[in-house]
Amino acid sequence: MLGNTKTQSHEDTRKGRNKELVDAAFLCGFVPLCLCVSFLIAASPRIHAQGGRGAQPPATARAAALVDFAGYWVSVVTEDWRWRMVTPARGDFASIPLNAAGRKAGEAWDPAKDEAAGEQCKAYGAGGIMRLPGRLHITWQEDNTLRIDTDEGMQTRLLHFDGKPPEGGPRTWQGYSVAQWEKPVRGTGAPAPGLGAVRQGTQGRSLEVVTTLLRPGYLRKNGAPYSANAVVKEFFDLSRERNGDTWFVVTTVVEDPEYLLEPFVTSTNFKKQPDATRWDPKPCSAR
Repeated sequence: MLGNTKTQSHEDTRKGRNKELVDAAFLCGFVPLCLCVSFLIAASPRIHAQGGRGAQPPATARAAALVDFAGYWVSVVTEDWRWRMVTPARGDFASIPLNAAGRKAGEAWDPAKDEAAGEQCKAYGAGGIMRLPGRLHITWQEDNTLRIDTDEGMQTRLLHFDGKPPEGGPRTWQGYSVAQWEKPVRGTGAPAPGLGAVRQGTQGRSLEVVTTLLRPGYLRKNGAPYSANAVVKEFFDLSRERNGDTWFVVTTVVEDPEYLLEPFVTSTNFKKQPDATRWDPKPCSAR
């Protein structure tokens, strides 16, 4: 009987000690956890506020620009010379995927008729202006509108970063252009033929533009048509040579189910100029 009492007492003592150890372990883990949670709760408004400020996008398109297109640029005609440097003959629509309706409209081209109708700028609309040999002057008209002036045809394009085309807006030669910056994807923006050996790097497709609300115009000066329903998509790729020269390539995609069998895609090179020395504004010509 005495032995059983001692055994029970020993067992109670062992259980008590184990409970103390468990309680101590619980307190050691629970108290710091409580303190940590309390700290996070107290700090969360400040952390949230700081995170919120850091996550805010730039206030304007100009502030958000990854690259700088501002300045004077000259078109460098590296392809399609015979269709760009001179007005092609009537019916010379090589490489343009015109459907039957488009070919019929193009073969009816009459520059004298365009002049008489005051439509000598039909080849200077957004669907064709970037293919004409000439110079560009790119500036910020305001913080959310990039402006492109051409000396050839004396046209002005406005690229809007802060909206969408107005419902029922007027149709003009340059239409309404909506632009957005695109963060370059690593590995995109391959250099154009002949430039890759010295090209230092590109900002692939850093600017994307979609233009609608166009007046009917010409893809080439010889009357290859696009309709009022055409959509012009452009992808601008800016790069810098190791010798310090700056270029951009604009890939233009004209979609027009009315006159085209498939999208008409071109790629046009521009080289940056130091100043306006050779800027030479000329009015539109139908011939």
